[in-house]
Amino acid sequence: MLVGYSSSSEEDVEDGLPATKKAKTERDVTNSRLPLPGCLLSMFPDDEDAHTEDSTLHSGRIRSFKHERGNWATYVYLPYHAEEEFAERLEELLSAAAAHGVEMKQQQEFHLSLSQTVVLKHHWIQPFTQSLRKSLSRWERFVCTAGRLKVYCNEERTRTFLGMESSTGHTELLDLVQVVDRTMTEFCLQTFYENPSFHISLAWCVGDKSVQMKECLRKLQSLSDEHEEGAFLLRLDCEEVRCRTGNKTFRFPLECRHAT
Repeated sequence: MLVGYSSSSEEDVEDGLPATKKAKTERDVTNSRLPLPGCLLSMFPDDEDAHTEDSTLHSGRIRSFKHERGNWATYVYLPYHAEEEFAERLEELLSAAAAHGVEMKQQQEFHLSLSQTVVLKHHWIQPFTQSLRKSLSRWERFVCTAGRLKVYCNEERTRTFLGMESSTGHTELLDLVQVVDRTMTEFCLQTFYENPSFHISLAWCVGDKSVQMKECLRKLQSLSDEHEEGAFLLRLDCEEVRCRTGNKTFRFPLECRHAT
């Protein structure tokens, strides 16, 4: 609280109290107030944008953009449901990569991206997902496959990925991206890459290890193709598009093809 003092020798009087005495009285009242309960203090933190950015809590991963309250990291994708055989074959590939000096962590979930990760304002979530749902309402299901291993690195060069690039379904995937891009443009968000390499990320590691991974990529591809149980080929049944925004997931089922 600011307390004003007169520049004259005459003492200011307010509500019957000299200003100097009034200031002392108010300080005494302030100091005698009861402290607020902790549950109320937690509702109004000193820094509303404060957020834990400790990379050790996320296996060393670093955010591509700073967390801000009201901003939701958002991306659109096709989910891939891994089977038991997939897990076994992937473990063999990661063991081979580790033997070449690159320790990678398996993805917790698998998907094929149809958008970049963008920042969506909270109040945009409903109209954004409604726009996607309307655009995809008559989209038909299709199948795509992937079998070629490829190394990817994010733009910040903070993470390296081992992915499996799609070999069929490319036209359908490009058409889907155009639909998603229209919604992105509607909300002034970044669209997808100009010449996308559609893939399913299998594993990742911290930092730019693309050189080391590319050196052993031929070995990994041979291990995948020449396996005693046959080539490692992923089949992705594209039955629904999903949108993940923050901790929310929206599902947009695709239609079954009509029999001719």
